[in-house]
Amino acid sequence: MAEHYGCAVLPARPYRPRDKAKVEAGVLIAQRWILAVLRHRTFYSLLELNTAIRECLERLNTRLLHRVKKARRELFEALTGPTLYRCAESL
Repeated sequence: MAEHYGCAVLPARPYRPRDKAKVEAGVLIAQRWILAVLRHRTFYSLLELNTAIRECLERLNTRLLHRVKKARRELFEALTGPTLYRCAESL
């Protein structure tokens, strides 16, 4: 898939758990944030569930981080976004 899209996959280095901690923490935050909101709701279709998850994820990504005073989306667009957009344009 990476070859098809002309991107590189950079996994965490072996025997370097520090590289993996930030990613794992981000996954844990998203999981807790979304599950906490949705745990008492009943869904009758996958589309309904995906829509609710998307709404929770949007709120999470636009919520301000305390230390940085910026939202996750702003940080992504400032730091990672330009690189991704350049890769997409070259395809």
